[in-house]
Amino acid sequence: MNINETHEGEVLVIAVNGRIDSTSSKPLEDVLPERVQGAPRVLLDMSDVQYVSSAGLRVLLKAAKVARSTGHDLVLAGLLPQVHEVFQVIGFDSLFRILPDRATAMAALAR
Repeated sequence: MNINETHEGEVLVIAVNGRIDSTSSKPLEDVLPERVQGAPRVLLDMSDVQYVSSAGLRVLLKAAKVARSTGHDLVLAGLLPQVHEVFQVIGFDSLFRILPDRATAMAALAR
């Protein structure tokens, strides 16, 4: 898994690619909650994530809790169908604002 961070205006964009599973989720766990706490608007671009295990979902849930507690925005974008289905089945689609692509997410985060 690779993590790439950029700023687009006032939005911190974190692009992840690969698999987010028990063997690869640690780097994301080390970065994501801290970034969400420090940046009022975070876009997590998951368009290149092919698989998310329960370990990866735990990392994302932790980041969502940080976002809620700080009043910051965390938006997920570009979930592939198989990943989006997992989010729907376990009810994570009600915990996250999930948008179809990066451009739509950027527009939603622009206030």
